[in-house]
Amino acid sequence: MDVTLYQPDIAQNLGAIMRSCACFDVALSVIEPCGFPLTARGIRKAAMDYGAPDALTRHQNWEAFQNRGESAGKNRGRTVLFTTKGATPLPDFKFQANDTLLFGRESAGVPDHVHTAADARVVIPIAAGARSFNLSNSVAIALFEALRQTGALPA
Repeated sequence: MDVTLYQPDIAQNLGAIMRSCACFDVALSVIEPCGFPLTARGIRKAAMDYGAPDALTRHQNWEAFQNRGESAGKNRGRTVLFTTKGATPLPDFKFQANDTLLFGRESAGVPDHVHTAADARVVIPIAAGARSFNLSNSVAIALFEALRQTGALPA
């Protein structure tokens, strides 16, 4: 299982997500471009000691992400998009161990072609009238549930 961020806007969210992924021992990828300079120094500052810049996989664009692992013949598993426009509530979704959990931009989510390409779309239930959780909170909630369901939570 891994987490992928689609063109994140806020460096501090990336840092918090790097920390969550490190604590859960899960790989993290970013689909560029980002809304901030994605430099080694910036990553170290945002992630503190929880994320080394080389621990982050970077995809130049959506197409590069879609083609990941093809040359190595790897089975990518499903791409599970978390969205406020999701079709399946988180408690009802059944995760698989090789799922990629995909999260959109803080400002705009993901474009329609990414929605269409996702194998599944999931929404985290929230109170009526609320717009959404912070991106880093959404990742932590979703990742915990996915790892719990698949029996992969750290001991």
